[in-house]
Amino acid sequence: MLMDRNSEPDANNNKQTVKKLVAITACPTGIAHTYMAAEALERSAKELGYQIKVETQGSVGAENILSDAEIQNADAVIIAADKKVEMDRFYGKKVLEVSVSSAIRDPKHLIHESFSAPVLHANKDYAAQVKAAKEQKKAAMPAFYKHLMNGVSHMIPLVTAGGLLIAISFAFGITAFKDPSSPYYTIAKALMDIGGGSAFALMVPILAGFIAMSIADRPGLAPGLVGGILATSTGAGFLGGIIAGFLAGYVAKWIRDGIKLPKNFQGLMPVLIIPFFATAIVGLIMIFVIGTPVKDLMNLLTNELKGMGATASVGLGLLLGAMMAADMGGPINKVAYTFATGMLSTQTTAGYTIMAAVMAAGMVPPLGMALSTFIAKHKYSNDEREAGKAAAVLGISFITEGAIPFAARDPFRVIPSIIIGSAITGALSMLFQCTLRAPHGGIFVLAVPNAVGNVLLYTLSIVIGAIVTAVLVSFLKKPAV
Repeated sequence: MLMDRNSEPDANNNKQTVKKLVAITACPTGIAHTYMAAEALERSAKELGYQIKVETQGSVGAENILSDAEIQNADAVIIAADKKVEMDRFYGKKVLEVSVSSAIRDPKHLIHESFSAPVLHANKDYAAQVKAAKEQKKAAMPAFYKHLMNGVSHMIPLVTAGGLLIAISFAFGITAFKDPSSPYYTIAKALMDIGGGSAFALMVPILAGFIAMSIADRPGLAPGLVGGILATSTGAGFLGGIIAGFLAGYVAKWIRDGIKLPKNFQGLMPVLIIPFFATAIVGLIMIFVIGTPVKDLMNLLTNELKGMGATASVGLGLLLGAMMAADMGGPINKVAYTFATGMLSTQTTAGYTIMAAVMAAGMVPPLGMALSTFIAKHKYSNDEREAGKAAAVLGISFITEGAIPFAARDPFRVIPSIIIGSAITGALSMLFQCTLRAPHGGIFVLAVPNAVGNVLLYTLSIVIGAIVTAVLVSFLKKPAV
């Protein structure tokens, strides 16, 4: 385990003038070259009289992680890596990108070269503003939420693909996949096996695996996947998968940090010791402690939603709709969305109805703001009117974050308006008993047969919510200066 490697400058150097460097080393296997490059850079920087901190992205995950303050104060950045490294945090800094072997062969030359490296610039377009706002929110999120969202984001493609394939299977007839006498039985059953039997079956294991990986990096993946499979087999479902992911992540992290081996044996940790012990511990706890109680809780929740009357369902739609707009992709939004995708996995009418309300409400904020820039042009600057066009595209694609730049400029008028519009859309979707079998895709899922139930009323719900938002915010905003 590498400790903090901040090197002290030579005594003869004035501390105010000592140049500071940060670096990342990473190789595909993450066992040898990663640490050899880090040590070479540290040694050379010390000999040259510079301060350096090196983050290693090795087989046991990221170590000696660079803080935002350390990056900000650095005179240059060296990325010595043979695999993908996220570069967003280095915008505005001089960045030198080389192979990991270059840092081992000639580290002093790289250090000198880094001070004249080009500055890494971020794109300034509207999409970049949205991404930057999302990253800023993510940085301020609690650790629990970050880990959960890592699992959810990796799970969503499976739910989307599975849901759409199931919907296409139903296009051949609602019961065609289980009726051998149907002329479409073969293709309908094949699509159902792919969507429901395979994609949906992987959903909970992937959720749990990537929650665990967010906590413990790669050592957490194997016990997390196994815990997720056990959550499915014991009937604990989506909620059990979340519990399994956090359990696996923290068990793997505890083993990784608690067991210290000589450097020559460090390679055994991620491939033998952590997977074996963490998987055994998580599996036993899931089978003997967690599985049955969580299964009973999931059954209770599903039965309650099935028996929900019209009045109660409208109230739930109001609540979920408001949550989708409250922070536009932040923790409140993601709680509502995660709840909906979890219910979608039950493959019940209640789950499909909740998913429909959540996606419809999530489309309203950017669509409403886009409409407002069109009907009240004098209240927006030229840049904001251009941003409205991009927001419209993001809105129909179910990217709620498209409203963030508007809310950031004028939160006290924009946020209440989008919350009210989204709440109305969620309530109307539930009232009209609209259903949705895919958790993403926005307006484009309307083209898939049987993906959306009551499609005209579903579209009407979204249009009404967007109009309400646009009228409210247009009335409240002052003319642009």
